Amino acid sequence: MPKTNDAALHAFISAKTEIDAMLARLATLSAPPHFDYSPEDVNWGHVGSLDLYRARLREITEMAFREGEHREEQTEIVPHAVPV
Repeated sequence: MPKTNDAALHAFISAKTEIDAMLARLATLSAPPHFDYSPEDVNWGHVGSLDLYRARLREITEMAFREGEHREEQTEIVPHAVPV
């Protein structure tokens, strides 16, 4: 009997749908008035919060695109010397 990946596919689509919803919410929050803060209300606490968001999003982005510390190591193939 052939194995199917229906359960894995369902879980994958469910996770992707949740990610898409989170990204849409973040995009909406980032649009003016920029995280619901007016320019005259911005303080260093807000900057700290955005720095935390940025760091976490950077980590996720680097993981997704295999960049930074998540980059796969490229091993160079060096031919072995053949004795003559």
